[in-house]
Amino acid sequence: MNPYTIAMRFTLLMSSILLLSCTNTPEKKVFAPPEGFRSYSIEEFLETTDYRGASFSRDGSRILVSSNATGIYNVYAIPVDGGDPQALTESTGDSRFAISYFRHDDRILYAADQGGNELTHIYVREEDGSTRDLSPGENLKAGFVGWAKDGRSFFMTTNERDPRAFDLYRIDVADYRREMVFQNDDHLSISAVSPDLRYIALSKVHNRNDSDMLIHDLSTGETRNLTTREGEILNSPQDFSSDGKSIYFLTNEDSEFSYLAEYVLESGETKVLVQPEWDVMYASLSRSGQRLVVGINDDASTRIEIYEAGTMKPLPLPDIDAMSISAVGFAADDSRLAFYGTSSRHPRNLFVVDLPKGEPRRLTDSLNPAIDPAHLVEAEVVRFESFDGMVIPGLLYRPWTATAENKAPAVLWVHGGPGGQSRVGYVDLIQYLVNHGYVVYAINNRGSSGYGKTFYKADDRKHGKDDLDDCVASKEMLIGTGFVDPERIGIAGGSYGGYMVLAALAYRPEEFEVGVDIFGVSNWLRTLESIPPWWESFREALYAELGHPVDDREYLESISPLFHADKIVKPLIVLQGANDPRVLKVESDEIVAAVEKNGIPVEYVVFPDEGHGFRKDENRAKGYRAILAFLDRHLREQAAR
Repeated sequence: MNPYTIAMRFTLLMSSILLLSCTNTPEKKVFAPPEGFRSYSIEEFLETTDYRGASFSRDGSRILVSSNATGIYNVYAIPVDGGDPQALTESTGDSRFAISYFRHDDRILYAADQGGNELTHIYVREEDGSTRDLSPGENLKAGFVGWAKDGRSFFMTTNERDPRAFDLYRIDVADYRREMVFQNDDHLSISAVSPDLRYIALSKVHNRNDSDMLIHDLSTGETRNLTTREGEILNSPQDFSSDGKSIYFLTNEDSEFSYLAEYVLESGETKVLVQPEWDVMYASLSRSGQRLVVGINDDASTRIEIYEAGTMKPLPLPDIDAMSISAVGFAADDSRLAFYGTSSRHPRNLFVVDLPKGEPRRLTDSLNPAIDPAHLVEAEVVRFESFDGMVIPGLLYRPWTATAENKAPAVLWVHGGPGGQSRVGYVDLIQYLVNHGYVVYAINNRGSSGYGKTFYKADDRKHGKDDLDDCVASKEMLIGTGFVDPERIGIAGGSYGGYMVLAALAYRPEEFEVGVDIFGVSNWLRTLESIPPWWESFREALYAELGHPVDDREYLESISPLFHADKIVKPLIVLQGANDPRVLKVESDEIVAAVEKNGIPVEYVVFPDEGHGFRKDENRAKGYRAILAFLDRHLREQAAR
């Protein structure tokens, strides 16, 4: 498609309007290191603990979480009224991730894969500590869907019948007997089951800008498409109302942003419930059905709103010193609320509050106490005008040591996706690099989520081109800050961001001084040909966005850095998990070999027990240490050469 057609010009105009129609530079203020400022080792950074999940026990006295306190993720129960977390799993190999307490006893559900291969199984831990795999077998993937209203059964999916299709099973909690309730021959995505166990909410993804919402009636066997409008509209079912008569869903019909609406099943009436000027990311009911939690993507920060489900009356949220609130969960009777609070300088901490008027109590202390949070930095939202006038947002992290007199090297960080988003919150690798003197700009180039559907689709079939030109254009903004050394700007990223690193070095070989590729795509043909079977429901959407490996072979070769690696002339480091099912290890093997032929410095770090990302602290330490050493050697010290 010609990027300068009338349609593209309209896209650029709309995106500029939506992104506030102006650029902004970093805030001008007195800038000096805090008292006692120092740099911290990677070991000190990794003494920080990550917590995930928040499921209340039946009596509301404990909260089920995942924590990597031992170096990998295990499942813990945290007492609400104080006390040390109790370890419920003690794995020393593969990570364990908490799902939920049982409704009427202290059994728990948790998930685990094998070495990062993403073949997740669902396990139950009995009250006596013994465990049982509820999805036994080889080469299958299971997922938890939700509880029946009475708590006597729950729903899970597996692809054991057909690797491409996730069928829905109902599991009896008394004896774990299971029954297939929906055979998913059309490769639909399963979202929720109604409280009366009659309906299943489904979605059909056509492309990342177009999806239908469907409902399957278990009493009749009929599947009905609730989407009536033509054209590209995202429709995503979220949860059923407590009486099962309607369904909450997200849609961007007639809107740049997704909003929350309610569809009444009998009449077909649709009511708009929450429509901010940003995307609504999700909505869910509390266990009692009386509270509706809504998450909003507010300029790369999460904003939570809570409503009375019947009246949509807004309910107040506690104030925790300007931190972002996320991952809200209610006790069974809505008497207690658990949530996470985070900021750029503070990792996620778990809080609990007694309703309606209690004060928040922090239950965890995530940041290593040896690290002074004042020595870390807050992200600043900074926008700039790209090569064609489109306004691009991102998060700028400025080291305390970076000044006009002491210009710092900079790293452009590109998120995964391609439709991901760099968001405000604690990112250990970024804070580690910034703490060691590197400016980091986490760009949300065109195609990123969170800024409206026009911006989101602006990179379709232009990957490694227009989105890459956004990355190049960001250099002017960085240099304009006055504290970035124009001669020392590198590029880094993971997954799709890793692809962008390779694309930058291959297609804009003189723009960035170094590249840091973390499990990035080098050959789109192979990646699209080797899509895991459990991604079948998204296969056509990926083809629509990126290209078809048969029909668009020539185009995909043109945007695959492997076929243009002879142009790479800048130093490169590549990190890769050996068990990665999304970006196969051969992708990194081949790009490393190709760059070595150029006589260019290239480093390769492989993790035999990781997949698409890091789950083990020892691997994270090895990888982050290698990245910093590489940047120090090839970017920081460049000024001395």
